[in-house]
Amino acid sequence: MQVTRETFDEVMVPNYNPAAIVPVKGLGSRVWDQNGDEYIDFAGGIAVNSLGHCHPELVAILKEQGETLWHLSNVFTNEPAIRLAKKLTMATFAERVYFANSGAEANEAALKLARRYAIDHFSADKNQIIAFNQGFHGRTFFTVTVGGQAAYSDGFGPKPGAVEHVDFNDLSALEAMMSDKTCAVMMEPLQGEGGIISPTQEFVEGVRALCDKYNALLIFDEVQSGMGRTGHLYAYMGFGVTPDILTTAKSMGGGFPIGAMLTTAKIAASLKPGTHGSTYGGNPLACAVAEKVLDIINQPEVLSGVLHKEQLFRDGLKAINDKYHVFDEIRGKGMLLGCALNEKYKGRARDFLVASASHKLMCLVAGANVVRFAPSLVIPDEDIKQGLARFEKAVAQVVSA
Repeated sequence: MQVTRETFDEVMVPNYNPAAIVPVKGLGSRVWDQNGDEYIDFAGGIAVNSLGHCHPELVAILKEQGETLWHLSNVFTNEPAIRLAKKLTMATFAERVYFANSGAEANEAALKLARRYAIDHFSADKNQIIAFNQGFHGRTFFTVTVGGQAAYSDGFGPKPGAVEHVDFNDLSALEAMMSDKTCAVMMEPLQGEGGIISPTQEFVEGVRALCDKYNALLIFDEVQSGMGRTGHLYAYMGFGVTPDILTTAKSMGGGFPIGAMLTTAKIAASLKPGTHGSTYGGNPLACAVAEKVLDIINQPEVLSGVLHKEQLFRDGLKAINDKYHVFDEIRGKGMLLGCALNEKYKGRARDFLVASASHKLMCLVAGANVVRFAPSLVIPDEDIKQGLARFEKAVAQVVSA
């Protein structure tokens, strides 16, 4: 059956508006469309393709597991899930792991666990969840309500209650809102969709201290910042501040859908049998692939390589900006970077995305004012240089328009 971009409009629910091209093949940090045109991928499937497209070791493990065992349900466990959970606990603060299929599902589990833990150890009145404006935690009704962007949560009727928001990096505002009724504070240690905003060291430490003061759980949403994205296996490691619950997905599966919630044994005990679950969560295919992703990424040379590649991006983007004067700053860490547009180009991030595509470069936006890059963690240096050359042409096109 021959299908085109026009076929999408005929058969798909219109909640997406994808690009005009239809990619059909990927290898490393290159992608080819139906016409055979080649693109350099700085988008990484929105920070998902952590090892690029069709990484040979991931292809091999997927084939091997695909010929062994696909799915069982959680009536049984399986070896890949147990191995992956063991390796995650060995590599992080966590003692217990819950597997899901996505970041939203991992966050849903984290929020339900926080509420349940508060009821078990304190009272039903300890139910307030505090999160941050411009945060993003997924698209389920609970997670989209906790995410601090009304554009994503409005228009669907009554929202889950006892969810409050304060500004990111405003410790005094958080302190004013917290009380003994606060059961959890949820934050991204690097805001992704909200504009690639880094918290200050003082803020992260202050949030941890306030959670300790009020017996509230600190939840780090590392769906976008985790699995090597910032040059640490998880971003919390760079701050030296440990959460009570951590969620991870995106880069974790290298392109195969998987998510996980990590926590301590004491906290995990509140999710007794029957309190939460997932039909596909922890299936052997996903866990086998994610185990290989973890094995590859959690190596000193890969993690240090992320910081080397970040500097290549920063140097190249500075050279472009010195010439065209379109960015106020380059934000972010590792392979999660944002070019914040200056006042003259404010609101035009999508123009840069569209222009980039016309010059055979795939990139992202993070809101209307930030052009976002989230490529493979192992993208070749040469692809970075060639991709930035294409991005410079896109910038020139927008500037001259």
